[in-house]
Amino acid sequence: MADSVGIQQGSPAVGAAGLVPAAPGAAGTEGSSAAGGSARIAAKKAQLRSSPRPKKLEKLGVYSSCKAEGACKCNGWKSQNPPPTPPQTDQQSNTVNLQEPCRSCSHTLGDHVTHLENVSEEEMNRLLGIVLDVEYLYTCVHKEEDADTKQVYFSLFKLLRKSILQMGKPMLEAQESPPFEKPSIEQGVNNFVQYKFSHLPSKERQTIMELAKMFLNQINYWQLETPSQRRQRVPSDDVVGYKVNYTRWLCYCNVPQFCDSLPRYETTQIFGRTLLRSVFTVMRKQLLEQARQEKDKLPPEKRTLILTHFPKFLSMLEEEVYSHSSPIWSQDFLVGATGGQIPVHTVISAPPVARPIYYSTSPVSVDPSTCGSVSPARKPASVLESNPVGEKRKASEPLHHEENKRPRVVGDIPMDLINEVMATISDPATIPETSLLSAHSARDEAARLEERRGVIEFHVIGNSLNQKPNKRILMWLVGLQNVFSHQLPRMPKEYITRLVFDPKHKTLSLIKDGRVIGGICFRMFPSQGFTEIVFCAVTSNEQVKGYGTHLMNHLKEYHIKHEILNFLTYADEYAIGYFKKQGFSKDIKVPKAKYVGYIKDYEGATLMGCELNPSIPYTEFSVIIKKQKEIIKKLIERKQAQIRKVYPGLSCFKDGVRQIPIESIPGIRETGWKPAGKGKELKDPDQLYSTLKTILQHVKNHQNAWPFMEPVKKTEAPGYYQVIRFPMDLKTMSERLKSRYYTTRKLFMADMQRIFTNCREYNAPESEYYKCANILEKFFYTKIKEAGLIEKSNFIFCLHCLLTEIDDFILWR
Repeated sequence: MADSVGIQQGSPAVGAAGLVPAAPGAAGTEGSSAAGGSARIAAKKAQLRSSPRPKKLEKLGVYSSCKAEGACKCNGWKSQNPPPTPPQTDQQSNTVNLQEPCRSCSHTLGDHVTHLENVSEEEMNRLLGIVLDVEYLYTCVHKEEDADTKQVYFSLFKLLRKSILQMGKPMLEAQESPPFEKPSIEQGVNNFVQYKFSHLPSKERQTIMELAKMFLNQINYWQLETPSQRRQRVPSDDVVGYKVNYTRWLCYCNVPQFCDSLPRYETTQIFGRTLLRSVFTVMRKQLLEQARQEKDKLPPEKRTLILTHFPKFLSMLEEEVYSHSSPIWSQDFLVGATGGQIPVHTVISAPPVARPIYYSTSPVSVDPSTCGSVSPARKPASVLESNPVGEKRKASEPLHHEENKRPRVVGDIPMDLINEVMATISDPATIPETSLLSAHSARDEAARLEERRGVIEFHVIGNSLNQKPNKRILMWLVGLQNVFSHQLPRMPKEYITRLVFDPKHKTLSLIKDGRVIGGICFRMFPSQGFTEIVFCAVTSNEQVKGYGTHLMNHLKEYHIKHEILNFLTYADEYAIGYFKKQGFSKDIKVPKAKYVGYIKDYEGATLMGCELNPSIPYTEFSVIIKKQKEIIKKLIERKQAQIRKVYPGLSCFKDGVRQIPIESIPGIRETGWKPAGKGKELKDPDQLYSTLKTILQHVKNHQNAWPFMEPVKKTEAPGYYQVIRFPMDLKTMSERLKSRYYTTRKLFMADMQRIFTNCREYNAPESEYYKCANILEKFFYTKIKEAGLIEKSNFIFCLHCLLTEIDDFILWR
């Protein structure tokens, strides 16, 4: 049964600029404190739901009509001894007397809750959630100063109150249901990215997509001004139309952030151009002003993105928002240079990538709410057959979508050749098995083979206060507590026990011969988009077998399945090396505001993070790399077979010759080799100037160019000019270019290379400046090649270089 309430179009809005007393936010600013208010409400709900059943009945009785004989009209039980205001939780009695009479109708508490006797715990918890939302709205009604806002708070209060009385689900009713306009704001911004930036290289297009995500996120958490405030600011505006959208926004997007018993939608997904036009100008002004005020607080790697690129992005988007002829707001918007009808592919909020490895229900009889197996090798065939989503993609199945989405570049190996080579090594037996003692074997290879043979298993387990305890799960939790206590002697045992058995924490356990030999204890924060890794250990006599790496790979797979793509952990000096090998670094990708106050801070430890790639099957990653290596070897063998002719060795060095030109080596040109570094020299000075100016501008606009924009100041880097004898920077290069100093491309390239060489000479390899130099250098030479100033390397040498990199990667793993 679903309860509903009618919302009049243009009725007073719920939650004005100061949304709720507990989380006021000025109009037009992000509700950072609102997130804190929502977290407090969620914590109260969790506490209430974990209470004993009599306590729950007492709470629901306050909002339940009397069921005693005689048609009692009492609509809620009232205690004879009401609690003090504010209530003193620690002084309240834990005992509940169902025979206690109501202060209003004198009937007992049991008479008010007879209809709840056979109600399940799940349904009771749902009703308790609505109760807290009712109490929250009741507080808002009394503290809200705006009369119109107070009126709608009261309307929602009555809706939720009625839902408790009738044990129904609250439902908002209006003349229209979401979405209210098509295309939505999200789709419009996607169309804008396609329309304006689809021609850019992939890295630059990725930067634009980051800006678009940033903008959409700002809208989803933006606090709209009230209609009365808007009327004062813009008297000539269509206030009636704005009030309609404002009311919808409050009821479907804003208030449900705190009252989660109401359905919630994202602003960008249910509203379109009309709402965006009404807020864009003010929002753009305040965002840019805030960025300028807080520019010193921004991370260096984000400074250029926010202060330089974001204003340009907003200016271009503003033209499309207010233009009457912009094509991005058409429902028939199409992209394609040929004029054909190509469907729009979503650039932002893309669907998750299909994965070849999935998880199944554990063969052990465990509670699904607290334990799920993550051991594909142990999955019964029946589970695979009943779950088509989890089936592996067949090797012969073509990747039409992925191949069409990925642009082909000059120098790519033809797909026909790849498929032909793949056919020759599709049989696993043809791939030589690497010895586990070989230097080339992957770290997790032994553990993976043991899992396939059923020697070890992996299970995600956790404690539960709501379900009947499972003996095997409890034994495993005790085993994990022992492993962590022995391997982490500096950690208090009481602390380890509390977290391992905490229902909010889960542990990926490694089981061998029925006993626990290792695990990773973690806590997921889905609303914040990350997971904190608390403990990670393998028992001492089972170490150096690759179990730690395979544990982490399974944990990554588990989180990709649950769409959480970031790990955070505090690592001590003994654990930093392990986490680095698993892809963790000190460069934290999660915004600080997302994790501060959520994760535990450990003194003397280093915060490290890891960002997951949904397209990587981590538990099979080393196998894939190994197969790729075999493919490249086959390609090299095919290329060598085409050359056929064998030349005698070089004898000139016996005659005292110290060096010879590479091109004089017999047979070198037959391999397809061409002198590297030789490109066309532009003879026209104006054409050379124009080409170099374009390349320099691209480099200066890159997000990693910020350290090299101006000469190094002596105050910022003492001793710099004693180490670097010939300094160079992008500002100096711009001045030289303007004065026509660069008469050849070699002069230009030499100055640019000097910037990167100087940076690497002065700074440590782990420094941010060193990393920026490497990234910017690759970008620079990409632009040089695109301009035709350097020819691309030949095919055979590219394969040899790639093979060397793969060897290095396997050794590293």
